[in-house]
Amino acid sequence: MDSNLDIRFKVDVPTTTICTLAIDKTIELEFIDAVQHLYWYQVYMDDLPQWGMVGEWVTDPENAEAAEALIYTHKNIDIAFEAGGNRVLQMNLTSENPKPIKRGSQLEFTYSVQWSELAGVKWEDRFRRYLDNSFFEHQIHWFSIFNSFMMVIFLTGLVSMILMRTLRKDYAKYAAEEEDDFDAPGANDDSGWKQVHGDVFRTPSMLALHCAAVGNGLQLTLLCIICILLAIIEHLYAGRGSSLTIFIVFYALTSVVGGFVSGSLYAQSSGPTWQKAMLLSATLFPGLVLGIAFLVNFVSWHYETLHAIPFGTMVVVLLIWMCVSVPLTTVGTLVGRNWCGEPNFPCRVNPIPRYVPDNPWFLRPFAMSMLSGLLPFGSIFIEIYFVFTSFWNYKYYYVYGFMLLVFIILLIVSVCVTIVSTYFLLNAEDYRWHWTAISSAASTAFYVYVYAIYYFFAKTKMSGVFQTTFYFGHTLMFCIGIGLVTGSIGFLAANTFVKRIYKNIKSD
Repeated sequence: MDSNLDIRFKVDVPTTTICTLAIDKTIELEFIDAVQHLYWYQVYMDDLPQWGMVGEWVTDPENAEAAEALIYTHKNIDIAFEAGGNRVLQMNLTSENPKPIKRGSQLEFTYSVQWSELAGVKWEDRFRRYLDNSFFEHQIHWFSIFNSFMMVIFLTGLVSMILMRTLRKDYAKYAAEEEDDFDAPGANDDSGWKQVHGDVFRTPSMLALHCAAVGNGLQLTLLCIICILLAIIEHLYAGRGSSLTIFIVFYALTSVVGGFVSGSLYAQSSGPTWQKAMLLSATLFPGLVLGIAFLVNFVSWHYETLHAIPFGTMVVVLLIWMCVSVPLTTVGTLVGRNWCGEPNFPCRVNPIPRYVPDNPWFLRPFAMSMLSGLLPFGSIFIEIYFVFTSFWNYKYYYVYGFMLLVFIILLIVSVCVTIVSTYFLLNAEDYRWHWTAISSAASTAFYVYVYAIYYFFAKTKMSGVFQTTFYFGHTLMFCIGIGLVTGSIGFLAANTFVKRIYKNIKSD
């Protein structure tokens, strides 16, 4: 919304009237409510933000009932420009001249502008004054990174040691069985992951959705890495809307990756209708985000807030998706199914599915999935707090180096827990590992959303339909993205692991 303040470069403005407002009953009650709830507003000049209070609540120490609301009617704006140059370096706004709100009166709102030179500040460093270094570079931030890094080392070492020793024993046992060496230890134990070698590469249920989820997840993974690297190089926090623009543009461009992965996986599983997988790959994540965004935007329109996305902007985003993302997804699908679509499973699939035994609750897919998500969530818990605080408490997030490191840690931990859960599932003779591999790592998003619920009630003062819908709607989009990223990485790790361990198993 344009403030309609006439500000020209290096031209001081004396006290000038903006508008005159007649106070009626409705306006009086609105102003009093805004002052009581400490409302403030945000303005921008040359992408530099500044904040101002609506008013103040004045009380009489001798008479508490004599309190009244005062409205600031004057904005004093001080602007600093670079010495000998023509670029704005700083902006400061001071709210002055408080006036009481009286029904039937008129309030005159004014502003003034002063320009001055500023030496010693470079234009590329002008945004540093808005960064909260004491908050983001606190010792607990460094400690959380170190703690997560140590957990990765411990977890990867533990997984490697357990699986190498366990698999070595399993291979020795199965080798003894193939050589009819019944005197070998464990040779007569007719159980374990080898028993499901004829079903482990069976086509998963809802194949098209499965492939689309993996493809979208890999696309989002690549997108996150690109956006974080660009944020580190270009300081995107200093440009209003820069991060969102980069995200939309590169999401459209990386659609070819999602289509390629989805199409190749679908072809490898001999899917009957590749067009269905292509359509789901092009619409899965955008469709979910569009549905949630439409609901949030509908509430925003109803309350007439500035958070409502203009109709023209929605049309532009839709055109980018239709004209760039969908065609690239189609190209990627065609390339994937033609170049990498040949099945490369080391074992044949039996014509009749094997019976899945009734395992203990902790070895069932749902329980294993929920338990597996705890470790990845623990590795990013502190960083999630900083991200939430930055977004919902209006701080500028700028420590993208930390974010990149935590993101890599999240992917490594997701790989480890998925491999372990897949091995336990197969060892329990349950060959339904495809969706379990996705959900084991994707359950991290569930814990993030649970934490978001706690954060809403414990750390924010939001209330009402609009704020609740806005908060939980945007958090849900964020969690869907986390689930797809971790789930796809987990599945690819499990897929590689399964093919590797069955490589030396001979089909009957």
